[in-house]
Amino acid sequence: MSVLKVIEVLGNSTVSFDDAVKNVVTEASKSVKNIKSVYVKDMQATVKNNAVVQYRVTTKVCFGIMDTE
Repeated sequence: MSVLKVIEVLGNSTVSFDDAVKNVVTEASKSVKNIKSVYVKDMQATVKNNAVVQYRVTTKVCFGIMDTE
């Protein structure tokens, strides 16, 4: 039987939304094992002097709960 857990993780990048999602996976994988997927719930960009300076994402990270038996 497969059981999955979902957590909400926020990420950011000065490069792109794609990079922000990659940062979420990189950082989440330091403490969460067996990540199966990432759902991007929301995206936001911060603008300064008419230019995008930061990309932000709100994600839901889905991972398998490991069987201890």
